[in-house]
Amino acid sequence: MGEVLSQNEIDSLLAALSTGELDADEMQKKDERQVRNYDFARPAKFSKEHLRTLEIIYEHYGRLLSTNLPLYLRKSVQINVASSETVVFSEFSNALSNPVILGIVNFAPLQGQIIIEISSNLGFTMIDRMLGGPGAPIDKEREFSDIELVILEKMMIVCMQLMKDPWKNVLDIEPFLERIETNPQFAQIIAPNDMIAIVTLNVKIGDIEGFMNMCLPFATVEDVIDKLNTKFWYSTMKEASDEDYSRYVEAMIRRVDIPVKAVLGNSVITVSDFANLQCGDIIRLDTRADQELSVYVGNIKKFKAMPGKSEDDYAVRVTTVLREEE
Repeated sequence: MGEVLSQNEIDSLLAALSTGELDADEMQKKDERQVRNYDFARPAKFSKEHLRTLEIIYEHYGRLLSTNLPLYLRKSVQINVASSETVVFSEFSNALSNPVILGIVNFAPLQGQIIIEISSNLGFTMIDRMLGGPGAPIDKEREFSDIELVILEKMMIVCMQLMKDPWKNVLDIEPFLERIETNPQFAQIIAPNDMIAIVTLNVKIGDIEGFMNMCLPFATVEDVIDKLNTKFWYSTMKEASDEDYSRYVEAMIRRVDIPVKAVLGNSVITVSDFANLQCGDIIRLDTRADQELSVYVGNIKKFKAMPGKSEDDYAVRVTTVLREEE
């Protein structure tokens, strides 16, 4: 029911109209409701609040990648969220190059999959680093070989597993990699007209830059869409203490495999002598039994040690720790 005016208000309104202080046409326009066009082919299923929460999730994810990928690539990695948007799936798939790296990830316990897209120049950079190269991309685009796909699958699994912690405040997920596709035509996980959210990460490996896109279909995250808001996020977020962070870093370091070797000594023999070696033969080394040995961690001389035994095994006892300046 509209507001009822008093007699004094009516008299004041009529006086204002008669003197020209108010225009009846302008008052009528103000009463008209603003109409906004709605595209039923592209329904706005993701709000700005949903996209902002996804950005927060993948900012955390980017920090984890920046910490963990250098353990495998042996090179500095910098990652930050570049943008987020919502489009139909056909626009995303049509914009992909060929070849491309697409990881089809089952987002259990949610129903459906997501796609992790890595630009091909980043893929070739990772492959080059994993094979001992400087990490330079190729000059001309080509298909990935079977061996290269195995290496990429390992890196994709690492990237996928790191997604658990950023999503913990929304849902405890257990993602697993279903397959890797290099042709966009074989990565049609949803209908072309279905809506998706895309979070784009800018990735820099050494001097090489590229993009990593997270494709999140609405059908996959529909069950938790109400939790994708900053109010829920901050209400459930727990600050990690310095002690917990130290334990996390220590646990990550413990997972790194580094060879440690003690060099007993060196000797020079002929190829003929080497080919005719038999059990029981003695090779004279350039060190004495009571002389300290060099112990290497990776390719770095790190310790001096004395040789000996521990029960039935050969062992060394560290006597000196070598600093970098030594």
